[in-house]
Amino acid sequence: MDQKTYRTIEEYMLSFMKDAAHDPMHIYRVLYQALRIAKGYPEVNRDILIASCLLHDIGRMKQFRNPRLCHAKEGGKMAYEFMRSLGWSEKDCRHIQACITTHRFRADRQPKSIEAKILFDADKLDVTGALGISRTLLYKGKADEPLYAVDAENRIYEGKDRNEPESFLKEYHFKLSRLYETFYTPEAFETAKHREKMTVMFYHELMDEISTGDMDQLLNLEN
Repeated sequence: MDQKTYRTIEEYMLSFMKDAAHDPMHIYRVLYQALRIAKGYPEVNRDILIASCLLHDIGRMKQFRNPRLCHAKEGGKMAYEFMRSLGWSEKDCRHIQACITTHRFRADRQPKSIEAKILFDADKLDVTGALGISRTLLYKGKADEPLYAVDAENRIYEGKDRNEPESFLKEYHFKLSRLYETFYTPEAFETAKHREKMTVMFYHELMDEISTGDMDQLLNLEN
């Protein structure tokens, strides 16, 4: 890809990245990881991969405005139209659309091409380790969701039940702790497993620090 094309796609991407948890730095980290993984796959179409990485989250603003929309599907459509406007072929634009549409984990939409699988892995790596925890906390804060929730007796909801209130702990159990087995490439899997240790350590340390189990005894309130 020549520099002019890269800058044109980058400029288009930057016009949509307004979310702190999905800012331009997220895009560049995903691109970096994707290119790193792609070194082991000489068959990769780098132009398709680079364009897909740069544009994979441009549909998020639509999803924020209407949560019923899927940012991956919306972003795929937007990317297709934009790349066609640059004169790229129908085949390549559909390929980019497919990569973006399948970068979000959904059972009915799984990545098929090597470029799509690399984008999927690179994006998921950005939710692992210290980085993943930091971004999740940013996202939860924007959504006004707490670090953890408690019941009427101040007992902490551990986030292990779907019916519990939304919180970081719930996100940890239903997303962060489960994504380490979902990678397609061995390169991404190896990186993720290294980062997993930090994630687990953070969770256990957090649970220890937020415990208020002996509050009543410490208060010693009179009846």
